[in-house]
Amino acid sequence: MNSPYDHEALWIKAKLFLNRAMDDDFRSFDEQALWAALALELLAKAALARVSPLLVAEPTEDGTNLLIASGLVSGEARFTSVRAKTLFARCHKAFKPFDQAEANRIINGRNEYLHSSGTGFMAIPPKVWWPRYWAQATILVTALDQDIAALVGADRERIVLGHLEQNAKNVELRTEALIERAKQRLQQRREGTLRTKVAAEWKVGRDLTAWLSHNTTALCPACGSEGVLEGEDVENTQIFHESGFYSSSGGINEDITDVTVELTIGSDYFSCPTCQLVLDSWELINHAGLPTSFETEGNPEDYFQEPEYGND
Repeated sequence: MNSPYDHEALWIKAKLFLNRAMDDDFRSFDEQALWAALALELLAKAALARVSPLLVAEPTEDGTNLLIASGLVSGEARFTSVRAKTLFARCHKAFKPFDQAEANRIINGRNEYLHSSGTGFMAIPPKVWWPRYWAQATILVTALDQDIAALVGADRERIVLGHLEQNAKNVELRTEALIERAKQRLQQRREGTLRTKVAAEWKVGRDLTAWLSHNTTALCPACGSEGVLEGEDVENTQIFHESGFYSSSGGINEDITDVTVELTIGSDYFSCPTCQLVLDSWELINHAGLPTSFETEGNPEDYFQEPEYGND
C-alpha cells in the first residue's frame, strides 16, 4: 500500500481526477470544475510532499502525524494532512509565482458548490475559469519536475496550452488596463475634469501600501513617479563583513563585529501615491516591467545570537 503522503501516488491520483475533469463530452462544467479543484489540491500536496512529507502533515498534540510523515512510526490509517488553505499558503512561499489567492478562490468555489446553496463554479464562465486554473496548476506541475503532457496526455496538452496562452493575454490586458486607467485618472485630476464623486475619493498622498514586511522604491510605470514595491518572502540571504563574504550557512568569526545582511525579496505588491496605481500580484508586476524581486538590508540580530553559557 502506498503511504498517504507518497508524492508519486498523489500525482497519479491528480492525473485521474484531471482525466475526469477534461471529459467535456460526458460532464457539465460544474462537475468538471469540481474534479479539477480536487486535483489542484492533490498537486499542491504532491509538490510539497516531494520536498518533505512533514510539509503536508497536520500537527497533532501527540505528534502522531508528524512521526508518521517522518517515517519513525507506522500508522497510515491515522495520517491526516493539512487543509487546502495551508497547502496553498506553503506553495505560495515555496513555488513562485504560485498565487495563493487565486488557488483559494478555486477551492472556495468547490466548498460553495459542495456545502452551500450557492452556485460555486457557475459564477465564472468556463472560458475565464480554465485559464486561471491552469495558470496555477502548471506551476505545481513544474515543481514536481513534470510537464503538462505527463499530466493530461499528449492529445490533451494542446487544450491546456491554449488556456495558458489565454491567461497570459488576460494578465497582459489587465496590466495595460490598470496602467492606462491610472494615467487617465491622473490627467483628469490635473485638468479638473474628474467627476465630483470620483474627485472626492481621491486623496493626495493616500497610503495604498499593503504594509508587507519589506519594501523599496520603484518608478511607477504609469506616471514615472516614485512608488512603493513590497514583498513578504525572503528568496535569498547574503551576509557580509569587512574582510570578505559569508553565506547564510557559513557562520561568523568571533572577532568580526561589523556585519551586514542583504536580503532578496520577491515582489508581491506595488502602489503609487501619485497616480494611485495598484498592482497586487507578481504577474501584474512582471507584465508591468517592474522588478520581480528587490534587495534590502536585514537585521544581523535575526541571524546571529550570542551563545548561551550554562553553569555546568
